[in-house]
Order: sequence, then structure tokens, then C-alpha cells
Amino acid sequence: MPTITINGKVCEFTPGQMILQAAQSSGVEVPSYCYHDGLSIVASCRICLGEVWAPNPRNENKLEPMMGGKLVPTCQTPASDGMVVHTDSPKAIANQRSVMEYLLINHPLDCPVCDQSGECFLQDYSYQYGRGVSRFQEQKVKNPKKNVGPNVWLYADRCIMCTRCVRFTREVTGTSELYVDGRGNKEEIDVFPGVPLDNPMSGNVIDLCPVGALLDKDFLFAQRVWFLKSTASIDGLTAGGDNLWVDHNEGKVFRVRPRENAEVNAWWISDEVRYGWKHVASENRLTAPLRRQHGVLIADDYNRVYDSTVAGLRKAADGGKHIGLLVSPHLTCEEAFALASLVRSIDSGAILGVGPVRFEGEDQTFPPGSEAGDANTYTIRAEKAPNARGVRRVLKAVLGSEPMEADDWAKRCSQSDVGAVVLTGNDHKPWATDAIERVADRSARFVVVIDTLAAAIADRADIVLPGVTWLEKAGTFENAGGLLQAFERSVPPIEFAKSEGQIALDLAAVLGGAAVLMGAHARVAIVDEGPGQVPGAIEEALPRQMLFDAAGIREQMADAHSELGVFTTDVRIAPKSGKHEPDMEMVEL
Repeated sequence: MPTITINGKVCEFTPGQMILQAAQSSGVEVPSYCYHDGLSIVASCRICLGEVWAPNPRNENKLEPMMGGKLVPTCQTPASDGMVVHTDSPKAIANQRSVMEYLLINHPLDCPVCDQSGECFLQDYSYQYGRGVSRFQEQKVKNPKKNVGPNVWLYADRCIMCTRCVRFTREVTGTSELYVDGRGNKEEIDVFPGVPLDNPMSGNVIDLCPVGALLDKDFLFAQRVWFLKSTASIDGLTAGGDNLWVDHNEGKVFRVRPRENAEVNAWWISDEVRYGWKHVASENRLTAPLRRQHGVLIADDYNRVYDSTVAGLRKAADGGKHIGLLVSPHLTCEEAFALASLVRSIDSGAILGVGPVRFEGEDQTFPPGSEAGDANTYTIRAEKAPNARGVRRVLKAVLGSEPMEADDWAKRCSQSDVGAVVLTGNDHKPWATDAIERVADRSARFVVVIDTLAAAIADRADIVLPGVTWLEKAGTFENAGGLLQAFERSVPPIEFAKSEGQIALDLAAVLGGAAVLMGAHARVAIVDEGPGQVPGAIEEALPRQMLFDAAGIREQMADAHSELGVFTTDVRIAPKSGKHEPDMEMVEL
């Protein structure tokens, strides 16, 4: 494999790579602003310039300086075998300082109030490559703050004209809302009159901006990034399986960002995924278990609600009737297995079905004209269920045959030989069809609903158990491409809600006659530690069963059914999560 030496380190590269790409793939830091792997190369910021020496075939392959010793842009210069590159030479360092001085001439000194502070390339490079003082004495050019779209503010006086955002709207979304207006020190980014930045992927320009020029309206002044903890997660709203970073602090989600994955979502996420998690903190969340007493649903403690649930399911089975289980495509594979195993332990002939899979519009693939699956493409899926394929895979292995789809399941469970049904929802939009509503008839059968948001279907139930969203639990989703991806819990469950997997384990313990452990005998698990200024451990009482462990359930799935062995061999494990750290040294005053 060809090699190139960058700042004294020998780096292997693939023919066709640029010097900067070879450096990045080998872990050699070369400063850059305008370069991005998913965009065209314009070499406009000039901070990546370096001295390049290359073998001259006309002179016995002796190393000679390219361009007569002039600095060349490493982002736009192809790497060749035997090259020697210096971005730490006196000439390259002098250029870096000059570029930084130029970029900071008109830049406002508002780091203390800028949302980008703590993850800003301009801050980092000013510290690493810039001067300690400014020589500029003239009046700074001031530009206004602009409302360029429903999700984005443009602080034009912070812009360094890297044009990443302009190239994104032209090359990826194909909508071209942003353009460069003016020249020289009057140059600025703007939108065309009457054409706001309002495409389905507009929020990606916020991630692309290396400084604090393009800011998220939703995250504006919400939290300092060094107080945030990032958890690797998966899109829980659509079938795309987008890889995400969920940024949170003290149990509260503040923002969702894309996590690079060339196989799934490249570098991008849709605005639907970026902003669609707000139901996690909705006032309409179910927060406590409910039991029907004298015709009215009342909040009760879990022990009594669990006992009533098991009694109702057992009564149906002992009466010679079947139990129906509808597993939502918003649940994880592990939860589908735990619930199916629970119901079949009571009724071996239980009727298992997959909940309604919601579709909205058609798939959209970007850049326009490309096809889903092509390299560096992103597809917004019309299918708004993250794990329909995973649930089907698990239920098929448990049943030994294909599970029923929602309509067929509802038709089957409306028959008189079904004495109880367990319905799971977890969708942030209404999910129960008219047929499912008819099945949830308390006069005909015992009805258990496990859901996250209060809805009409819950009002029909005998038992209502509060589930949690995908950000409040760990598990595995199978996306539209058949890729199994694991994710971890980002924030603790809200109030008394529990994951559907935990509920299944608790009910199985009740079914097995496990004693209730109270007081000093109760087990307590620490499920999260707030990463804020004053960390606080969050404890969860476990009176009957151990904490639901997605990785342990995957092992059980593989042991129980050979078809589910893929859950121990083919699941993509999310990277380790971490707390944001400031680049600057913190000094105690």
C-alpha cells in the first residue's frame, strides 16, 4: 500500500485520497475549516496549506519541493507514494497564524454568550495556531442576526465564509436556499428573497458550521456543551436506523445530532429525526400504573397492578381462552422477545401480532437523483416505525411461523375464544386502528395496554402500564436495510414509567411467585449519574426482578432459538458514550 509522511508520521493511504484525507485517516491533525468529507472541495479557507515534497521521476526520484516550495492546499492535493508533507514547518505555521488573524479581524468577541463555545473550531484553532494578541485597530464590520428558516438563526458577523452550508444546500438537498452575497469584507451568507431555509434536512447546516454562525433555534441558550453527556443512539421514529448522538444533562434531553455511519445515514439526519423527540417530555405522558376499580381507572402501586394483570391473564387462560399480544414496531427486539415469552408461558397458543406500521408519503433520497443504498446518500423513510422487521424476526422465531399483521390480528382476536389481549403502543402519534379499538372491549375480554402517551385506547383498558420512549431504554432495532443496531439508554425513565422489557420481567417474576422485597431487603440499582455541575445518582427500586439488561436478553434469545443467533453475532454495538469536555484547561479561582 502506498505511504506518505505527514509531520514525521508515515501514513498509508488509498490512491485517490487527498493529503488531508490521508492525514485524518491516520490520526494526524491538520487544521481545516471548509473541507468536509460529504461536500465538494473548494480549498477556500487556506488554513490547511502545507509544504509538500515529492519524488521527481525526472531526477532519479529525489525529493523536491512541489510548486517551487510554495505552500499547497492539502485538502485539494492528491497524495502520492513517497510524499513528505509538513504542516508544522515555520512557513506553514506562519500561514496558519496569518489565516487566523484574518478570520478574527471582524469576528466579534462574544464567546461567553455563543452557543458554539466549547465545540468551536475557531476557538480551538485560535488557541492552537493563532496569535495571542490582535493587531487590528480599525472598526469591525458588523452584520445583523438573520432568521433564515424555521429552525436556524444566522449570526452573520461570526461567519468565516467556509461555504459548507451553501454547498450542502446545493449538493446534498438540491434546494439551494443559501448563497454568497457581496465581496471582500462585505461578503456574507444569505437566503434568496422569499425562499427560507426550509428543506427536510435544513438542520444539518448547524452541524456543518465550524463556528457559531448557524445556530439551532431549539437549542439556543439552552445549555453549555461542556455540561452535556452524549449517548450513542439510533433513530426511534422512522425505519431508517439513523445513527445519533443524544446530548443530555441531569436526565433531560437537549438536542439530537447525527453520528457518522457510511452504511446508514452518512453524515446527516432529517429534521424529523432531529426535532421529533419532544414527546419524551410531553405533558401527555403516562407516568403511573393504572388499574380499573368500580369502572374507573385509578393510579395504584405496581405490586397491586401487577397482581391484577397476572390474575386477569391467568383467568382467561384457565377458562380455556387464548391471549392476544400485539407487539408495537416501536419496541426493541429484546422487548418483543420478553413480552412474547411472558404471554406464551401463560398460554402456549397465544396469538402474536405486529402492531400498526405507519407510513407518511414516500421515501426521499438525497442528493436528488440518487438511489437508496448508493454511497454517501441519505434516505428519509416513509415508514415511521423503527423496528417492524426486528419484531417480525423475533416473533417468527418464537412462533415458528410468520406473525400476524395488525389488521389480521385484530380480526382474529375479535373472536369469542380470545379472553385477554395485551396491547403495546409507544408511537408518538395515534396508532390504534378502528379494528384494534374494537378488540379493546372490556365487556368481551380482559384488556392490558402498555403505552407512553395517554390515548383513547388506554381509556378502554382494565390495566394501563406506563412504558418509556426509546431514549429511556436500551435495545436493538432492525432498520429498513436489515441492519441490526444496538443502542444504550440516554436518560432515565420519567417518574414511574418502566420499559416494556422491565414490565415483562416483573410480570414473569409475579407469575413465578417471586416474593416482594420491601424496605432494607429491596434491591436498588443506580441507572444514571447526572453529568451536570452537581452530579446526582438516580436510583431505581427493584422489588421483584433484576434490571432489564438488553445484552443479557440477546444471549437468552440466541440460546432459546437458533434463528436468533444473529443477535449475538451480527448486532452493531454503539460506541461508548461520553461527557463533553472543554478544550481549555479549567483553572480553579
